[in-house]
Amino acid sequence: MASKSIDNAFTASSNRGAATDPTYAGALSFMRRRYSKTLKGADAVVLGIPFDAAVSNRPGARFGPQAIRRASAIFDNDPQYPFARDLFEQMAVIDYGDVLLDYGNHQKTPALIEKEASKIIASGAYLMGLGGDHFITWPLLKAHAAKHGPLALVHFDAHQDTWDDDGKRIDHGSFVCRAVREGIIDASSSIQIGIRTQAPQDFGIRILHGYEVEDMNAQSIADTILSHVGSKACYLTFDIDCLDPAFAPGTGTPVAGGPSSAKMLSVLRKLGKLDIRGSDVVEVAPAYDHADITAIAGATVAMYMLGLRAERLANAR
Repeated sequence: MASKSIDNAFTASSNRGAATDPTYAGALSFMRRRYSKTLKGADAVVLGIPFDAAVSNRPGARFGPQAIRRASAIFDNDPQYPFARDLFEQMAVIDYGDVLLDYGNHQKTPALIEKEASKIIASGAYLMGLGGDHFITWPLLKAHAAKHGPLALVHFDAHQDTWDDDGKRIDHGSFVCRAVREGIIDASSSIQIGIRTQAPQDFGIRILHGYEVEDMNAQSIADTILSHVGSKACYLTFDIDCLDPAFAPGTGTPVAGGPSSAKMLSVLRKLGKLDIRGSDVVEVAPAYDHADITAIAGATVAMYMLGLRAERLANAR
């Protein structure tokens, strides 16, 4: 125990390597990464976006970043499964903290998120966002597309989020519509997985409905994603309500009939060939959770996202 340390989020001398905090104690950053606003040398950056004023049903996702960080403590110390490696041995990662948002002036929210995201992306680091409701993906997409051009969207969700948008709405159900219309994403190479609701338009985006996902195995789902997106640079967004409420009850718009966390994690694990430029996990609302089921699922999805990034960096070096 003498060799152990605590509060690695503040005391770490490097952005690499595993922490040794007891799982049940210590400052709670994402996977015990060092809290820092210094982007120099960072390969990947975790950014919390505590915003839920765009929800159409139950609020509470503003507490998602806190819940995901808390649940992520369980991944500390050991090599991360199923990547069989310390993700931070060769990949320098910081927790940038949260975007400061004005709760009384939501019209300023998109620009504030985009500004913080653009700063991180300009540094050359990979950005992983922790939401927050799904509206946060809109300014994150804008920031990524400003650097990389129109992106393919790989979208895990129970909802298409293609409801009509006048370009001014603060709405978690219309960001895909806006992104297509403004040329932020390339609809023809985009795909949505787990859809279990009906929207009036799909913009030509490939859809794997919930009933199709139920009938397919993880490899078939992953193969469909890989073949559809191909070599196109893409953005990966995972709405936790993609999962059945049995595996993610703590969310604002749960929809029955979804896949298990095991199945979707298996799909994510097989997406290493995608050219993922950025990602987010959204809609974790811990007030409706039980025993941190949803927070653990969200933290695991986020860990897999970093795992895919770590493998890609390792293979490039």
